[in-house]
Amino acid sequence: MQAHELFRHLRMPELGDVRQYVRTLPTNTLMGVGAFAALTTYWYATRPKALKPPCDLGMQSVEIEGSEHARRSALLNSDDPLIYYYDDVRTVYDLFQRGLQVSNNGPCLGFRKPNQPYEWISYKEWVIIEQGCYAYSMVVVPLYDTLGAEAISYIVNKADLSLVFCDKPDKAKLLLTSVEKGETPILNTIVIMEPFGMDLVERGKKCGVEVFSMREIEELGRTHRQKPMPPKPEDLAVICFTSGTTGNPKGAMITHQNVISNASAFMKSTEKTLKPSCDDVLISFLPLAHMFERIVECVVLCHGGRIGFFQGDIRLLMDDLKTLQPTVFPVVPRLLNRMFDKIFGQADTSLKRWMLDFASKRKEAELRSGIVRNNSFWDKIIFRKIQASLGGKVRLMITGAAPVSASVLTFLRAALGCQFYEGYGQTECTAGCSLSMPGDWTAGHVGAPMPCSIIKLVDVQEMNYLAAKGEGEVCVKGPSVFRGYLKDPEKTAEALDKDGWLHTGDIGKWLPNGTLKIIDRKKHIFKLAQGEYIAPEKIENVYLRSEALAQVFVHGESLQAFLVGVVVPDPETLRSWAKRKGFEGSYEELCKNKDVKNHILEDMVRIGKESGLKSFEQVKDIVLHTELFSIENGLLTPTLKAKRPELRKYFQKQIDELYANNKM
Repeated sequence: MQAHELFRHLRMPELGDVRQYVRTLPTNTLMGVGAFAALTTYWYATRPKALKPPCDLGMQSVEIEGSEHARRSALLNSDDPLIYYYDDVRTVYDLFQRGLQVSNNGPCLGFRKPNQPYEWISYKEWVIIEQGCYAYSMVVVPLYDTLGAEAISYIVNKADLSLVFCDKPDKAKLLLTSVEKGETPILNTIVIMEPFGMDLVERGKKCGVEVFSMREIEELGRTHRQKPMPPKPEDLAVICFTSGTTGNPKGAMITHQNVISNASAFMKSTEKTLKPSCDDVLISFLPLAHMFERIVECVVLCHGGRIGFFQGDIRLLMDDLKTLQPTVFPVVPRLLNRMFDKIFGQADTSLKRWMLDFASKRKEAELRSGIVRNNSFWDKIIFRKIQASLGGKVRLMITGAAPVSASVLTFLRAALGCQFYEGYGQTECTAGCSLSMPGDWTAGHVGAPMPCSIIKLVDVQEMNYLAAKGEGEVCVKGPSVFRGYLKDPEKTAEALDKDGWLHTGDIGKWLPNGTLKIIDRKKHIFKLAQGEYIAPEKIENVYLRSEALAQVFVHGESLQAFLVGVVVPDPETLRSWAKRKGFEGSYEELCKNKDVKNHILEDMVRIGKESGLKSFEQVKDIVLHTELFSIENGLLTPTLKAKRPELRKYFQKQIDELYANNKM
């Protein structure tokens, strides 16, 4: 078969997979290596031209003179960071009004019931609390129910919250309990969105709290209409409380300018390649209190696009995607890992795996040339089903919250055929401070500084990271950096220095092309693959309450979904502890016994649960080690603190085995 004939067959719209494709070929055709060689030759000859990148991809950031090697985006014409993209959009209120106008009061927010299509409300009919607050210069304080009753009471008091909106009656009951106990005397009004009984209203009256339905509040608004009092750019928009790794949550104060500058920086970065419009549809499934999600929503709303909310059950997300057919899909690494595993899990024959690998390599070659598309013949015969599973219309994906494996990101960029960005940041710089540059679809870095951010690396001498070598703690400055922590000058001073630089605690390295790579963590706090923060010392101190333990080293990685541990059993107590469990033997023999190890693990998990550790803070597996960590063997400091980098290197083999044996 000639290459052009083969190409004609591949372009047939009904071709869904390799098997179907083979059935459509003439009976005398054998698709062998020669045919694929001819096919590849034809593919190279007919592939489209790449879009022109917005800057030289060999130098995506520029060093600012006399600024301690600080760098800015190469997209800027000066050293001044970008504050806003549109002249008439300086606050989140302005942003929503622009969306209303450019969409001509089009569909704005969508929801669906099981097995039903999406229902839409327009921009003018919105009743969303956040936008209502902004219209009257009020500040939004999101509350996660997963924080627990104690943390919620702390936030209500810290932020002086007199009015709280709840979606479900159960959350209102939680709040009323805290009022009844005298823990939150400032709270006097609760509004509930879903139906509830009069018993809640009566319960509220007894402790001085008025309980309203959302419908009652809407009616009050219609009866007592007031002219909006829009905010100024410097006004607070959100106080976003972090879940905290130790102690109470911290309330990051985010202004309207913070939000607008961050959203504007994304618009500036993608203005030549993305061009958001009224036709864009965002699937919203990430927590609404997460600043990453909020910034993506802002970009969509600013351009008159629509937001469709998932049904609330992550297991139904794929069904929601097919129904909604979004164009914008923000994701987290955990979801990407599942997609990757599912795709390769379905390639259950050697031929399918070979075809999948061959096709992805061809698409990756296009990516390296700057070509992003979903209409090549590789898409038609290999990747169409994958793209269809997301609704078939996705043109923008962005991942953040935690690092993603380079191999997973590269494959999915090829398979999904859309612009797929990776960003890096934290709540304290609103969301992102660096982002992939359009046209640079390589993985293993977090892109260049966003146009709203100036980034410098600062020496961390104790870890041997030096700014002169292009390594150090990532520090951020610019209009997207938060104002500080609510009523907490001490914690604010730890995060923001006197010159306004935000110290992230992450260790970065500048790559030759001006992009940033995150290589370590200054403090011993890290994230797991799904984005949860882990404070290992806290967990270790809990586990040391186990009688059988002398020392423990808890380890986790941002590309893994769970923790593992290295345990040194107590030489003085192990034998007696094991005897009570029915085991005999020397210390060394007991440490080699798998059943003893399992009993120690069970005891650790039990103590962890009793001490309030969350499920993701518990180790999934451990290895027993017979030699104590010490100053002499280089695993403890002179003050007897664990040398975590040395421990990680020392036990790398055992750590790798633990992860290999516990694949999720």
